[in-house]
Amino acid sequence: MMTHKGYTASVWFEPDDHAFHGTVFGIRDVIHFSGSSVEEIEEAFCGSVNEYLEVCEERGIDPQKPMSGKLSLRISPELHLKAAAKARQEGTSINSFIENAISESV
Repeated sequence: MMTHKGYTASVWFEPDDHAFHGTVFGIRDVIHFSGSSVEEIEEAFCGSVNEYLEVCEERGIDPQKPMSGKLSLRISPELHLKAAAKARQEGTSINSFIENAISESV
């Protein structure tokens, strides 16, 4: 994965055209880029994000922001209760508890 100005992209190799391709994820707009080397794909990614931001500015629209930081999570009531109890035991909120657990995992 690559990151530029808060946008993150995944990259893959396409053997049919012997090129790397990538897309920005976490937004509804499509930002696609390609290159034949690591240097080219990195340059294309940064250029595509910069161009996206410029086009948004020219059109007077707000660019989509990747991931709001809000996450709706569905878990079993039993796990919810255990997480809440553990968070309370640690003297923190359940949100902080879950954020810390995710941080440690990724």
